[in-house]
Amino acid sequence: MSGLLDLLSSPMGKQLISGVAGQTNQPENKTADVLSMAMPLILGAMKKNVSSSPQGAQGLMNALSNKHDGSILDNLGGLFGGGVDDEVVQDGSGILGHLFGGKQANVENALSQKSGLDAGSIGNILKIAAPIVMGFVGKQTAQSNVRDANGMNSLLGSMLGGQPQQNQSLITTLLDADGDGSILDDVAGMVMGSNKKSGGLGGLLGGLFGK
Repeated sequence: MSGLLDLLSSPMGKQLISGVAGQTNQPENKTADVLSMAMPLILGAMKKNVSSSPQGAQGLMNALSNKHDGSILDNLGGLFGGGVDDEVVQDGSGILGHLFGGKQANVENALSQKSGLDAGSIGNILKIAAPIVMGFVGKQTAQSNVRDANGMNSLLGSMLGGQPQQNQSLITTLLDADGDGSILDDVAGMVMGSNKKSGGLGGLLGGLFGK
């Protein structure tokens, strides 16, 4: 089972970081920092949607089978070679809107404060990262022959680190730390480390780039 940890530390991950940095005109080290925080958040929000309703799980699986089968990962050089296609960016924008809803600006601002990049640049990075995360999930879904909500929930949990169950649920818990069902109430505290429960998450994110 490949997790985000494996993706971001692999040669494909380096290509992804380099490509996104070039596309958004940002330094590679800053782009790597943003992706290491943003991609688990995207995956965590996806997992929360799947675990909170059967419709969320079915909607994700439909999107994966119809559009996000992982082929985007097969030619990252082509994706970034002539500049990322507008269709990919629009797709990313739609994915973020679906996952984060009205909390998207909170996510961008929190990542901006943590990374030092402006929120507009964060938004551009997220729009490219979202379809790639979806493609990664799509590829894993096909390889693991996932066919129902339980399987999808388990797959996403393992992709968030392949750790014991209590660690798998950490990001999901932090995405709604006060338990009110609102997906990203506590993202600012989580990403910026002001939430007391963020130690495990910080360790996971730091581990993505060997910090």
